[in-house]
Amino acid sequence: MGITARGVGLLVAALVLLGVGFRFAYPELTVLGAAAGVAVGYAVVNAAWRPRLSVDRRADPDRVARGEPAAMELTVRNTGRLRAANLVAEDRCAGALVPVPLLRLRPGRDTVARYEVPTHRRGVVPVGPLRVVRRDPLGLVALARGYGGTVPVWVHPRIHPLSAVPTGAGRSLDGRTDSVPHGSITFDSLRDYVVGDELRRVHWRTSARVGELMVRENVDTSLPRLVVVLDNRASAHPGRAGGVAESFEAACEAAASVVAAAVREDLPVHLLLVVPAEVEPAGAAGPLDRLAAVELAGAGPDVLPAATSRLRRDRLGDTLVFLTGPGGRDDLGHVGALRGAYPSVVVGMFGADGPTAAGAAGLTVLDAADGAAFAAEWDGVRRW
Repeated sequence: MGITARGVGLLVAALVLLGVGFRFAYPELTVLGAAAGVAVGYAVVNAAWRPRLSVDRRADPDRVARGEPAAMELTVRNTGRLRAANLVAEDRCAGALVPVPLLRLRPGRDTVARYEVPTHRRGVVPVGPLRVVRRDPLGLVALARGYGGTVPVWVHPRIHPLSAVPTGAGRSLDGRTDSVPHGSITFDSLRDYVVGDELRRVHWRTSARVGELMVRENVDTSLPRLVVVLDNRASAHPGRAGGVAESFEAACEAAASVVAAAVREDLPVHLLLVVPAEVEPAGAAGPLDRLAAVELAGAGPDVLPAATSRLRRDRLGDTLVFLTGPGGRDDLGHVGALRGAYPSVVVGMFGADGPTAAGAAGLTVLDAADGAAFAAEWDGVRRW
């Protein structure tokens, strides 16, 4: 509960009038002070009434690409039994307050409000909770309460269609292979037996040695495996316009486009960040949600060498796509050193003033101003 400046002034006046009236025996001042005190007391009682409301919210849809329409639909029900709700609530959306009128909402009835959610910027837009502010008629006391929870709207980067998809280091003899990268004849590792595994894949020698059933895990080496690395270092994207690094937004669009193309072709794809997130975004379901939530992060000079070292050690695929900004131009030597671990290395450079030298042999560099230009450059590559 918060008392307004007017309420503070009236309360002070009531105390002064009552004190002076009683001290010097002025009944008129005592009556005025008592009236002022009664007004403040009435304001407190009036504002303290808590409307009983239940709030259900639904995002329509809850995941959109940047610039696509999205709406939030609120269903507010008066669960009280005696009084009708007659007030104006405010719903918090992306840091702004959206008015939600609740006029003559009788007990047991509900009302539906719908408004547009801004999607002009990539990110996770939190919507809610509903905020109800109760004020007395004299404006002496104001009391704010929250109703309902918060629902996120995931605004993904724009996806630009890519017609070309890397074919991998080796080609299958019959063209396309099964989209599952496991189950071929190339040995990869051993793992514990689980119910449903074929007994012919049990490695009996190792099972006898460790005392538990161990199963061979095979991979299909002819199936292309893409690794998309997004450079989210703040130093790699120094340019800002209205607090937004356009080169980073373009890199996010390029990452989303490559991931979408790989999913369309049923190819395995990994999305990695140069600066890993300390905590994965709550409710994220897939790489596009991660791209919606990713932000630039401050990083020291050892972050990129550590990231490339992990990539060299893990060898997650045969095609590496590294997306960075003008601030990462001088660090391409670390990326070029991955050529031995990844047969095909593609660098997407966004926001650079001029052409970027490939540097290492076999390193394909695509200079682009935005995501659409990257898609055109990508489809223009003759050979992966």
